[in-house]
This record gives sequence, C-alpha cells and structure tokens, in this order.
Amino acid sequence: MRQTVRPSKRIEGTITPPGDKSISLRALLLNSISTGTAHIANLCVGDDRRSILRCLRGLGVPIRLHSACPITQAEECFEVRGQGLDGLSEPTSVLNVGNSGTTMRLVSGVLAAQPFFSVISGDRSLRSRPMDRIVKPLTLMGAQIIGRDEGSMAPLAFRGGTLKGINYSQPVASAQVKSSLLIAGLYAEGQTIIDQPADSRDHTERMLSAMGAAIELNGPRVAVQPSALKPMDMTVPGDISSAAFWLVAASAHPNARVRIESVGINPSRNGVLDVLRAMGARIRVENVREEANEPVADLVAESSDLVATEVRGDVIPRVIDELPVLALAACFAKGTTVIGDAAELRVKESDRIRATVEGLSSLGAAGIEERPDGMVIQGGQRLTGGTSESYGDHRIAMTMGVAGMLANGETVVDGAQAASVSYPGFWDALQSFGESDREVP
Repeated sequence: MRQTVRPSKRIEGTITPPGDKSISLRALLLNSISTGTAHIANLCVGDDRRSILRCLRGLGVPIRLHSACPITQAEECFEVRGQGLDGLSEPTSVLNVGNSGTTMRLVSGVLAAQPFFSVISGDRSLRSRPMDRIVKPLTLMGAQIIGRDEGSMAPLAFRGGTLKGINYSQPVASAQVKSSLLIAGLYAEGQTIIDQPADSRDHTERMLSAMGAAIELNGPRVAVQPSALKPMDMTVPGDISSAAFWLVAASAHPNARVRIESVGINPSRNGVLDVLRAMGARIRVENVREEANEPVADLVAESSDLVATEVRGDVIPRVIDELPVLALAACFAKGTTVIGDAAELRVKESDRIRATVEGLSSLGAAGIEERPDGMVIQGGQRLTGGTSESYGDHRIAMTMGVAGMLANGETVVDGAQAASVSYPGFWDALQSFGESDREVP
C-alpha cells in the first residue's frame, strides 16, 4: 500500500489514541492466569492484539468480546475467564504470534512453567530476531527449551519442567525480558530476583502488584515470589507511543495545536515528554488521574521553537520506541541532536537506525548520519518530501507519515499498511489533523 501525504497548512484537533499495547497485552495475559473473570476495555487495536488473543485461546482461555459492559461502562469490552496458574491446556498446534515480539516473550514466560509440550513461533521477521535474552535465563530457571540457532531463534519448543527462582543480572535493560522472567517467577520455587542495569518500563510490576502478587521493588532490582493472581477489571490508558506522533507533529509545525486525551503517562514510559521538553516543546499535562495503578492525563501540544539535545543513557529504555519520530523532531530543531546508547533499535521490527536515517534522507534531511548505536541529526532544516519506505515497520511508516505533514512537498510512503500493527486508524487520523477546525475521529 502506498500512502500519499500532502503538507498541512495547520495541524489542529482532539484525539484519543488506541489503548496502550504494552498494558493491553499484559492485562490479557495476566488475567488469563488469574483466578476469576476480568473485564478489559480500550484494548490496543491491530495485529498484536489478534496475536495474543490467538495464543491465549490456543491455551484454552475463554475470552469473548461483548458490548455495553456494565463493569467498565465501555461500548466494547473483552471478558477474560482466568484459568489460574495451573489451568491452561496443551495447545494442539503451534502458537503463532505473528510479528508481536512482546507476545513471544511474555507468553514464553508462561510456557516455560507448563507441564506440557508447546511450540511458539511468528512471521519471517520475528523468526529472524534474537530470543536468547529470554531463552538463557529461562533455561537457568529450569525450563526445557529448544529453538533454531542453538535455541536463540524461533520457533521455540517448550517441554514442561519445574522452575526454580534465580538471581539474574540483565546485561541490557529490557522490559520484555524482565516481564518474561517475572511471569515465570510466579511459578518458580523460591524467589526470583532481577537486577537491571537501568530502569525500564514497569507495567508488569504495577499490574502484578495490583493483582496481589508478592513483588518487591528496590530501585532497578525487582523480586517476585510464587503467587496466585486476582483478576482485575480495567480500562487501558491511551498509548503514549502513539501519542508521540501527534506531539512531534504539533511541536515541529509552525501553526499547530493538538489535544490528546486519556494518555498513559507512566514515569517509565514518558521519556518522550522529557526529551521533547528538553528540546523546548510546549506541552501541557492536564487532568491527571489514575486507572488500574497507571497514571493517565490529557496532553496539549503547540507549535514550538525546538532546539537540539542529546538523547542517551538512562532515558533510552524509557523512549526506545519513540526514537524514530524524535529523530524527525530533531530535523526541525536548531543545532545538532545526538542519539546514542540505542543499539537495540537495530533488532526491532526493522533496523530502525538505518530505516530512520534512510527514510528521512529520502525526504530531504541532508544532515542525518547513522552511528552504530544511534544517529546524529543536523537540525534547522525543512524537508522537501519524496518517496520513503516503511521497511515493514509500523513506527517507521508513521514517522514518515508525520514527516509528510511537515515537508514542503508531497510525500509517498511505501508499505504504509505496516501502521496497522499498532494503529489501524493512523492514516485517517493524519488526514483529519491536516484539516482546520475538525475533531479527529
């Protein structure tokens, strides 16, 4: 699919982004192994939701969609009947996660502890991504795992075993790896302790705590004891990673004001706000409240005089998914922006460092340079427009779409359908934002 984007004279509107993907996937999985029934509203949309629903139903979890939920007061709600830690069923076929690396890693934490045989796999892209960061520690806990390339790549086959708690030091801060081990730790004999080199998003810890797990937090160290979980009804906050595209669009455009409602502002995820503010972005946080142990707020962003900044170190785990669109913001900032310590970008749905540099260069960014662990962006320039590739990556597709709104000329994004992985309504929203005095659907 090729999407054409024309420059916007003004960017204005109000929008509620899709439900946060990280929270949605955890809510479905943890409630599936709880004891009782939960109602979950505003789940994320797109391929990742379909992937985890397919896997959980393959493990025997009854999940149904119903409308006019009396519990959450939502028009659309998913009812999950938890099977407890020991109530899952042996799948009759391979559990297919599609392109969802989060689903692969979270579900693997459950499969490692089950007393049955199971196989989990994904699409060609996911089968090329390394999984040894979960396989090695899960194996140390006693899991029996077989996979390609000496167990480092999917498909992964699990054969049940008794897990034991371990004290594990993560070489790289990763919320997905941490979450996989915490979930496995619910089943393990004794305490499981995880030491992180830096803080990473803490949705799993917050949710486990709210659901009654015996979990302890001490800075970057997290410990969990074997625990049964209580079900938890919730309305998932809007995804700040999806909101980031509109925050950048408004901040970098000379005539813009957008309001983004009901966005999750978890401190372990809101690095995009910190970086944009360091760049001089005019962003207000309003109507702060809490939903299911997660902070939520409305965000208002306006046209800003952006300046360059340095993005590296401890902030990287909190902003890893937003780095491509922040690189776009840096093109419009006065000075030279440096993004470093982000080599993990190379093993996402695409090599996001190369994809971002090549994509923005194709749209006229003359001063952007690829580094092994990041990028250097010379700011203060206008994009000309042109043709760019999504590389099959939803975040690259959406970054190039926003770039098209900000460019002087017409932009064509090849492979634009990739945006549907996390934001099926993105292109409609983008088109509506470019029209004055209309509210975004």
